[in-house]
Amino acid sequence: MKSSPLETRVVPISAGPGRLRLLDQRRLPREEAWIDCRSADDAAEAIRSLAVRGAPLIGVAAAWGLALEAGRLAARGGERFDADWEEAAARIAEARPTAVNLGAAVERVRTAFRSSLGASPAERAALLAAEAERFEAEDRAACEAMARHGAAWIAARVGAPGAGPLGVLTHCNAGALATAGVGTALGVIRALAADRPVAVFADETRPFWQGARLTAWELAKDGLDVTILPDVAAASLIASGRIGAAIVGADRIAANGDVANKVGTYGVALACRAHGVPFVVAAPRTTLDPACPTGRQIPIEWRDGAEVLLLDPSGESRLSVAPPGVPALYPAFDVTPAALVDAIVTEAGVSTPPHAEGLARLLALP
Repeated sequence: MKSSPLETRVVPISAGPGRLRLLDQRRLPREEAWIDCRSADDAAEAIRSLAVRGAPLIGVAAAWGLALEAGRLAARGGERFDADWEEAAARIAEARPTAVNLGAAVERVRTAFRSSLGASPAERAALLAAEAERFEAEDRAACEAMARHGAAWIAARVGAPGAGPLGVLTHCNAGALATAGVGTALGVIRALAADRPVAVFADETRPFWQGARLTAWELAKDGLDVTILPDVAAASLIASGRIGAAIVGADRIAANGDVANKVGTYGVALACRAHGVPFVVAAPRTTLDPACPTGRQIPIEWRDGAEVLLLDPSGESRLSVAPPGVPALYPAFDVTPAALVDAIVTEAGVSTPPHAEGLARLLALP
């Protein structure tokens, strides 16, 4: 792969000491609007409401939210600095249950907070801002590293560039909008596209349309070839031979390699296995959860069924697609068994089956 830095025009977060601005992803692609957070609770609400989403970016936003909270409490003064900050940290950790990156970010900042006892509140706020900045920089670097690892792994299996573009299928959004860098799954796609023509097919990803609204928006913004695909058409397109590889992100990966990602991912993996198409997951090591033995222990977020019934749950329209009084179920994630995952790409390298051994090896690397 080319060694030049990968780039994107998409920037979903702007943060620094005393400030945190988040691109409101609920309003894309209609408009680019920003949320100015003034506290950890503001950041938690942005995470809870899906204004900011994507497992790595959720962690980065939480880290900056907690640094912001320390600064707010330091400016306010009073004797409850530690207690109030700890309570805010507990609240932001509970904003969403499935993405392990959120809890990992909170624990990392909490460790920095508790190790700074003896410093003044203002000094501790500055220390947390520095920690959040490091956390964000690490995510950017991880995105670029996994992009190159993943692109090299896929290129070795789909052959040299031919006459036509390589067809790649993705589900949900695992790009620059979901990270602080070029993305996880879409970072791999960006790296592939640096060396060969790539045609991306983005599942629309009902009911919040992360593929149609977000993946298509950011790939088009970067000038990449993208086509929106109805979720129900993925299996037949995979069977047609037009897809060389499917690549998705993840919100949590169990120790055995079971993968939790946006609901609908499992069906894509089944179709890939049936038709011999590589199914690849790209996620930073912060998404690996060695304390979770299998996918059965991954907590699945169940969101309000009304989100399924509304034509545009992320917008202002309240138009329902179903008869009044008919309920709906909305598990926001499903779990793809490790046996269906051909590769798990991290910034430290690639795990191939058996994933229990491969992931343990990657986690042990410095």
